Amino acid sequence: MKRSFLLLIPVLLSILIFFLLNLVLGTISIPIHAIWNILWGIGEEPVVWENIIWKSRFPQTLTALVAGAGLSISGLQMQTVFRNPLAGPSELGISSGASLGVAFIILLSGTIGSTALSKLGFFGEVAISVAAITGAMLVMAIIIAISRKVRGNVILLIIGVMIGYIATAIIGVLKFFSNDEDVRAYVIWGLGSFSKVSGNQVYTFVGIMFLLIPLSFLLIKTLNLMLLGESYARNLGLNIRQARLSVISCSCILTAIITAYCGPIVFLGLAVPHLCRTIFQTSDHRLLVPAVTLTGGALALICNLIARLPGFEGALPINSVTSLIGAPIVISFLFGKRKNEINEHV
Repeated sequence: MKRSFLLLIPVLLSILIFFLLNLVLGTISIPIHAIWNILWGIGEEPVVWENIIWKSRFPQTLTALVAGAGLSISGLQMQTVFRNPLAGPSELGISSGASLGVAFIILLSGTIGSTALSKLGFFGEVAISVAAITGAMLVMAIIIAISRKVRGNVILLIIGVMIGYIATAIIGVLKFFSNDEDVRAYVIWGLGSFSKVSGNQVYTFVGIMFLLIPLSFLLIKTLNLMLLGESYARNLGLNIRQARLSVISCSCILTAIITAYCGPIVFLGLAVPHLCRTIFQTSDHRLLVPAVTLTGGALALICNLIARLPGFEGALPINSVTSLIGAPIVISFLFGKRKNEINEHV
């Protein structure tokens, strides 16, 4: 176990390296020594460089780091509680609920009112965040109510997927009756971005996540017991229904907050737990939880860096990058698992 924990050191170093690269690289190149001076408030660097660092790159980089960590923890929790390698933060319809809330704000505000909220600057951004959290929390409340009546995890997972389909259907109807400009604004939000969190919002978002992520570490023992199976865990004194409710609530809240601020980010929560199980060769959550936290942050920084590579006008959609990186990881894990099963039978 101690030797496995030593593997976290390279991950920490990679976070520092990619965090710095996110500050250095961009359409405008800023020297490392200038960034150091700007971060520590020493020397006299150009005001333009200071604005780029403090108003754009630093908030975006910090958001990517925290969001990647939160989504990865959420994905690990979902895969453990449902004992399903393809379970992720969006499987219970939480992301779909947040998307539905945002759809009502962006698509209906322009149709019913004279001005779309997406055009109202800071007020519009706050309204979108509140709508996303509200939609996600409503779906979470439905899932929690159902979890108290349904014993099987598979049934609960299927119900969550169906709720996602219902939300997607309603969003499709709203798109049909909305004008092209509002639909475009909603589609752009749905592509996900770490650059949406700016100004004072970044400190609110990071503050909330710095509270939620450490709290999720309190569920490590519960996750390890659930990994043993319901019967064995129950014999060890674990209240299965209460434990499942706690884990699902934690995962849903993490997903809801991140989706509200960054949009629906795909594949990070699904791919990172598989990547960490492969690297660290363990199912012990005492190691896996800190591992996915750090690895998820590092992978999100890499994705954000690729999306902002010099030469691109603006930035690539972050979901395009996360899908291109995350999908091969999941596919390779599934092929590796299938190969191991064949070898065991042989």
